[in-house]
Amino acid sequence: MRDPLSKTIVNIQPSGIRKFFDIVSEMEDAISLGVGEPDFDTPWHIRDEGIYSLEKGRTFYTSNAGLKELKVEIAKFLKRRYELEYDFNKEILVTIGGSEAIDIALRAMLDPGDEVLIPQPSYVSYVPCAILANGTPVIIELKAENEFRLTAEELEAAITPKTKILVLPFPNNPTGAVMERKDLEAIAEVVIKHDLFVLSDEIYSELTYVEDTKHVSIASLPGMKERTIVINGFSKSHAMTGWRLGYACGPEVIIKQMLKIHQFAIMCAPTTSQYAAVEAMRNGDEDVAAMREEYNGRRRFLMHRFKEMGLECFEPFGAFYVFPCIKEFGMTSDEFATELLKAKKVAVVPGTAFGDSGEGFIRISYAYSLDNLKLAIGRIEEFITELREKRQ
Repeated sequence: MRDPLSKTIVNIQPSGIRKFFDIVSEMEDAISLGVGEPDFDTPWHIRDEGIYSLEKGRTFYTSNAGLKELKVEIAKFLKRRYELEYDFNKEILVTIGGSEAIDIALRAMLDPGDEVLIPQPSYVSYVPCAILANGTPVIIELKAENEFRLTAEELEAAITPKTKILVLPFPNNPTGAVMERKDLEAIAEVVIKHDLFVLSDEIYSELTYVEDTKHVSIASLPGMKERTIVINGFSKSHAMTGWRLGYACGPEVIIKQMLKIHQFAIMCAPTTSQYAAVEAMRNGDEDVAAMREEYNGRRRFLMHRFKEMGLECFEPFGAFYVFPCIKEFGMTSDEFATELLKAKKVAVVPGTAFGDSGEGFIRISYAYSLDNLKLAIGRIEEFITELREKRQ
């Protein structure tokens, strides 16, 4: 019998995040700090709108690109929050989460052999999606001494004649790093100089903690809108992970081809979710602000505790992750995470789940209650104290 499987698919490794999640789900009294999912319920007024849409019998397909009302509200939101202007009818596509938007953007833009620059550590889907789109992933290793920001020099050094797309994953998962306007301006110069396109994943754009500074999209800079696809969604900002709703914004010529793929593979995003998202866009700013404030409190708590424990960790200003360094213990990230889970029943994610440059770090999500964080950090402190005692 001939092999029924695609070699491309077989050679793609499963997500390193899910490994520890699956283990901890079977372990009694374990605490997971591994999954990047808000612990908040979707705000009631958003849920109510979804329920109301079902009661009204709105259970049919929407247009392939999404509800007109939702695309209009997304356009208003992006203008209000990030000074981005998009034609709702031609430049916005509603997708099944941000993940689908990443996938179909790469498929719409890449030909075999085109190179995709992917800064790492970063979200686990970029490399597989580039491969599935017949592109060639090229990794740029981000450095802790630069607070895991991408520099113009690092970008310039990675570009070849085959380079077509730069993935810009900020605010960053797993490091919590952000890119400020001055950082993006330097990147934009290099992108324009080499005639590249940017896939800007801004799913954590509403979760930034730099005082008096809000998130800046590279698409808002001069000369960048026409060469940038902005990816965003509702999962992280509005605690709507299970609703599976995201969107992509960009030049009409690219969105039109993305829509073609979406049309054949998906048809349209869930109708109920889209009606709920209209409410989220219109009246959800206060919910987002309240959740952001709570996350910031948890972030500050973790940074304070790391300082008390003597655990090295640069201060992250975005998303809901911290990325402490565990190199002092002489263990790989996978070994550290495995032993911590066995010894103290606390699950974290090895930094290598997000690329080889994550070696020597672990990702801790603070999308969990403060009570859980306090209990888990107490166990982590016990663990590293014991490790230090053994090394003396």
